[in-house]
Amino acid sequence: MAEKMRWGVLATGGMAAAFTADLVDLPDAEVVAVASRTAEPAKAFAERFGIPRAYGSWEELARDEEVDVVYVATPHVAHRAAAGLCLEAGRDVLCEKPFTLNVREAAELVALARERGRFLMEAMWMYCNPLVRRLKGLVDDGAIGEVRTVQADFGLSGPFPPSHRLRDPALGGGALLDLGVYPVSFAHLLLGEPSGVTAHAALSAEGVDLQTGMLLSWESGAQALLHCSIVGGTGVTASVTGSAGRIDVPGGFFSPERFVLHRDGREPQEYALDPADGPHGTFRHEAAEVMRCLRAGERESPLVPLDGTLAVMRTLDAVRDRVGVRYPGEVRGS
Repeated sequence: MAEKMRWGVLATGGMAAAFTADLVDLPDAEVVAVASRTAEPAKAFAERFGIPRAYGSWEELARDEEVDVVYVATPHVAHRAAAGLCLEAGRDVLCEKPFTLNVREAAELVALARERGRFLMEAMWMYCNPLVRRLKGLVDDGAIGEVRTVQADFGLSGPFPPSHRLRDPALGGGALLDLGVYPVSFAHLLLGEPSGVTAHAALSAEGVDLQTGMLLSWESGAQALLHCSIVGGTGVTASVTGSAGRIDVPGGFFSPERFVLHRDGREPQEYALDPADGPHGTFRHEAAEVMRCLRAGERESPLVPLDGTLAVMRTLDAVRDRVGVRYPGEVRGS
């Protein structure tokens, strides 16, 4: 493997641009190729970021043997096809969240990666964030006792017109897959896969969820109260309550700048992002984790394990089953 990790970027939208902007700042990373469905967007993206090769098809990028790993940033309805194409061609893959449209597609990608011996990871950057990792470490070490309740929300005010991708069933629209994946993943991070799922949603005329409330439960008695919305801007906060204390994460819990630990009989203790970890809101931590794994010969990340990704997808499927959201042509099943 080259001294610098050679990345390919599949897609040219906002997420691809944000990730690439962080990637080009990493000294051990190099973006060597970009692909879109047609040549012009790829050429424009390549010129913007100084990328040497621009492809007008996904297949050309997948076949590029000078690419070590591909970042897939298509709309999530296309994740199965795009990531699968790259894995089939022998490329390692970092695939944006939500990993796929449903758990059946996710299981197919995981099986393909394991069969081919390729690296595969969901781009759940929250799991790689140093401050989120510190929070999990405190919880795992018993800083707040036994976890009783997790609360998290992620809502955007909109309004989004019916033509917007967040309202388009053909693109897997709705609040849950785009935004609700964060509260659900946060609860999974701290408690694992739930044993019970209850949910209610307000649906649009197109049949996607405008906002969804979820109650997840565990055999331990723990519960998670989660919410997502594309019709109301929320605080995007999270809180973890245990038998001996609480941790509050203010706005932007998925990429926090700080959190506060409250323990019975003690003064609150604030934890802040270390300036050495880079600026707030960066994607560099997940990129660094991918490159660490590849250099170590690991086929999946211990921070974002594939079995955990499958568990989250099962929960998202269960929520959609409860609220009645199905996408055109979708084939379900595990």
